[in-house]
Amino acid sequence: MSLPKRVKIVEVGPRDGLQNEPIPLSLETKIALVEKLVDAGLSVVEVGSFVSPKWVPQMAGSAEVYAGIQLRAGVSYPMLVPNLKGMESALAAGVQEIAIFAAASETFSQKNTHCSIAESFERFAAVMQQAQAHQIKVRGYVSCVLGCPYEGEIAVEQVAAVAGQLYDLGCYEVSLGDTVGVGTPLKAQAMITAVAKRIPIEQLAAHFHDTYGQGLANLFAVLQLGVATMDSSVSGLGGCPYAKGASGNVATEDLLYMLNGLGIETGVDMAKLLAASRFISASLGRSPASKLGKILAP
Repeated sequence: MSLPKRVKIVEVGPRDGLQNEPIPLSLETKIALVEKLVDAGLSVVEVGSFVSPKWVPQMAGSAEVYAGIQLRAGVSYPMLVPNLKGMESALAAGVQEIAIFAAASETFSQKNTHCSIAESFERFAAVMQQAQAHQIKVRGYVSCVLGCPYEGEIAVEQVAAVAGQLYDLGCYEVSLGDTVGVGTPLKAQAMITAVAKRIPIEQLAAHFHDTYGQGLANLFAVLQLGVATMDSSVSGLGGCPYAKGASGNVATEDLLYMLNGLGIETGVDMAKLLAASRFISASLGRSPASKLGKILAP
């Protein structure tokens, strides 16, 4: 079995992790979380999103959070941008990397962004034009790659088509998201195999939720195919406001434990990561949701 020697972990806790939390957090707490995650050695930390606070209240103040972070060389701090208005906010904030998101499901696209998949790409064209003009890197997300809460199973050809469009648009990396966490290892491998026919596997990332307890198994399955970028969320924070029943992302500390056990390099310090997990869990008034956080709780 051939595995990558190194895996890049993309920490999505401050955005995808917190966006569905009912407890509002202060700007200071959000800034401190990002700083602690970077201190732990994570080289990519998704900070927030320029979406309407009416729809996602927890993401209010994302520009202020970005302004409050002490940016470090060699670390990426992407922000999610849904449309041209969000892009204008990103430019005003001085953001150097953004993420855009599409869905492999027509129904989910309508529920999540109030437009069809085709219309979402019309919006992205204007965003990409601005990003390229200002030399801003763009990462792409595809939702519902292993199933949709409204349509059920999604054909791998549809996933590959949407992912391929993002890649052709200019996304340097495309993250494939099992938004509702219904995938299983063989289905995850089949999906990656299909998408890798359109996009080099080196430019693919896996973003799996753990709703049915399959997250780590699915990540290990695609790791065997050569996927070496994985999204995760500190303390297993997360969920999707538009996908009923979707629980958190795979916990970063649980993913790190698996990768350490496989002898795969990440550059992440477990003790500091667990400290960040305890910090954000305490800020939310609960114990860490990760397996490791529960076992190693002080």
